[in-house]
Amino acid sequence: MTTSSPNATNSNKATRSFLPMRTLPSAAKYKKGDVLVVFGELFSRGYANGIVDEAERAGLTVVRSTVGRRDADGKLRALNAEELESQPKPFINIPLEAGFDMEPAADGTTPVDQIKGVKMSEWENAKFDWAKVEDSRKRATERFHKNVEAYMRELDKLIPKGANVIFLHTMAGGVPRAKILMPTMNRVFKGVGDRHLSSETFWKSELGRFTAINFEEVSANTLEHLINISRPVRERVEKEGGTVRYQAYGYHGTEVSIRGEYAWQSYAPYLQGWAKMKLEDVAEEAWRKGIKATVFNCPEILTNSSSIFVGVEVPLYPFVAALRKEGATSAKCKDVLKRAEALLKPEHNFDEMVRFTDEVLTSEPIRSVCVFEKWPQHNHREQMDQLIASSEKLIEMHRDPKNLITFVLSEEVFRSTGYVMYHESFAPRGPVYWLGHDILAKALATEKTL
Repeated sequence: MTTSSPNATNSNKATRSFLPMRTLPSAAKYKKGDVLVVFGELFSRGYANGIVDEAERAGLTVVRSTVGRRDADGKLRALNAEELESQPKPFINIPLEAGFDMEPAADGTTPVDQIKGVKMSEWENAKFDWAKVEDSRKRATERFHKNVEAYMRELDKLIPKGANVIFLHTMAGGVPRAKILMPTMNRVFKGVGDRHLSSETFWKSELGRFTAINFEEVSANTLEHLINISRPVRERVEKEGGTVRYQAYGYHGTEVSIRGEYAWQSYAPYLQGWAKMKLEDVAEEAWRKGIKATVFNCPEILTNSSSIFVGVEVPLYPFVAALRKEGATSAKCKDVLKRAEALLKPEHNFDEMVRFTDEVLTSEPIRSVCVFEKWPQHNHREQMDQLIASSEKLIEMHRDPKNLITFVLSEEVFRSTGYVMYHESFAPRGPVYWLGHDILAKALATEKTL
């Protein structure tokens, strides 16, 4: 399958087959001494916490990692003694930061330095010296390779003979750390009316091109590097009777309950989408070589990193309909629904909320950017105006705008996602799967999730 360039138009992208997971995996048969490797850094309120909790509950050893920290002068370093104190062990203190936005080129300047003085009124005319950008990219890749090789040498010491190993790829994002980018992207993701900025306009600019390449380096290429550089560890583990699995988090839209049926939808504009498609390519190529790598395309939740995407949480509300349908007799599902509904104002209820999300998700402006064959799609003003207004209306239904149903639902989604991924990893069925609201509600209904 060919990989499109980050700025390719939809017509140039290879069509993906939609493969939603419909049946829960069999119970994993891991044993004490098996190892889950968190490749990347584990932060709070994120997807990876779900599978880490499952692995720890099952008695696996969880090896944690770090992306490192940047000093005031921009230099990448490992965690210091104080920062290490709060980290559970075992922990490999080798910086795994990916991307090249802060990487000095031969002349000592970084790509971010090149746009340091660009003002908001000038963002569309920002220009790069692309030869220097490429130099930074190559140097960052070399630095990443060197660090991962050192990381694997340390990891090899932590994996006992006969152990099964799950590599959990948690690298995502990659927004360049340039001051001009956040206000520009805020207009893309939060702008309404005259403040709306077309994501396509941004994507076709030099700032957009720079962002796209860094997204690909961080979110996709790191999985390929992980698979290749871990080869000695993989071969040693398999020679000694163990197995090695790779899992990664994707996003390619997912199915949610819309008018009583599960239907695929997507948030737009999801600019990391091109990188996530390459992530799928990497898993598919590895699978063809006999390496069990799987990308799980997960539903929207609210995380520390998703707050920039206003409206991304709208398709999360219908999870209550999935819980009602799949968990009608489940004490766990009933408890989640009870805790969630208690957050609504007395004059509002789930029925009203679901009717509203049904109308939003079937409206023409929203459906226009939810075409699977064209994914990822750019936004347009009418769609963003409606999406953001819908988000605000749903928030207004709550007793406290800082205590939302989506917080409760997000936690259950990442817990059920962790349950599915953990058990699926033991006997994986394919390189790419979509986890929709149906399979996750079914997982909660088993009463076996945390």
